[in-house]
Amino acid sequence: MSARSRTLDRRAVVARTLAGRSGLAVVSGLGAPTYDVAAAGDDPRNFYLWGAMGGAAMIGLGLALAQPGLPVLVVTGDGEMLMGLGALATIGAQRPGNLSILVLDNGLYEETGAQATHTALATDLAAVARACGIDDARDLATMDDVACFAARVHAPGAAPCLAVALIAPSDAPKALPSRDGAFIKGRMRRALGVEA
Repeated sequence: MSARSRTLDRRAVVARTLAGRSGLAVVSGLGAPTYDVAAAGDDPRNFYLWGAMGGAAMIGLGLALAQPGLPVLVVTGDGEMLMGLGALATIGAQRPGNLSILVLDNGLYEETGAQATHTALATDLAAVARACGIDDARDLATMDDVACFAARVHAPGAAPCLAVALIAPSDAPKALPSRDGAFIKGRMRRALGVEA
């Protein structure tokens, strides 16, 4: 996988995926995924995960199972997805059609000093997802690929999907949403019509 070209702009990928959003709930992993989701527009249906690295996909799964009529998107990084690989097996077994996962893969732990992740060396996250039973697992190498994925995110299917966006390293300015966990949880519950 290290020979793959990582040229996509992560902020553009997230903005395009969220464009035209209507009713979509988003769980974002810590660091850049949260900054990019916030930069695309703060929304009461955004659940920013400021901690628990490796947990974004499982939180998204729980939300998708609890709200089967709600399209749910998890936006996470390659480092976080590597820390929560077991989530892919559980998602593959549960198969919620309203769950999509976008992995922003730059091959780096960018938040902690740009150390190489396993995806820069050999690990193919889309192949791992397929091996776990997520049949719709793909790489996104162009903005046309992103547009196709975005259409799927906003119109859930019969099974989950995962897309690995091959992004370039970036030092985009941080868009910092609220870090108040109780506030974030409460406003999402209200937006979903669940008593806060």
